[in-house]
Amino acid sequence: MTLAERFRELRKERGWRLKDVAEATGLSIPYLSDLERDRTNPSLETLRTLAEAYGMTVHDLMAPVDFYGERTLAALPRGLAELLEDPVLGAEITPDWVETLARIELRGKRPENKRDWYEIYLHLRRVLEG
Repeated sequence: MTLAERFRELRKERGWRLKDVAEATGLSIPYLSDLERDRTNPSLETLRTLAEAYGMTVHDLMAPVDFYGERTLAALPRGLAELLEDPVLGAEITPDWVETLARIELRGKRPENKRDWYEIYLHLRRVLEG
């Protein structure tokens, strides 16, 4: 996932418009649009501002971005973190599976709840592990 895709994903997950992000951050709508279209790169201060607006750390904001680093629960897509926190269902999912699942999109969308993520995990495991 690119940084631009991450910005768009966070905004859409919350049901926000660019105007809503602009109001929450004090950044302009054209600038936010350029970030989401990968036309400009944010400063560290902009990353901090956006992370704060989304209620997360810069690390959590950046973790799903390709080549950045390890993901934390807060950086995972909605529902997947909830699945991993489940003491029964989440216990069997290894870090490698977490990385695999976190990259999944179905027709440009991600599953949104624990049950859907678990069904995808079971299906992929059956297919890949025989």
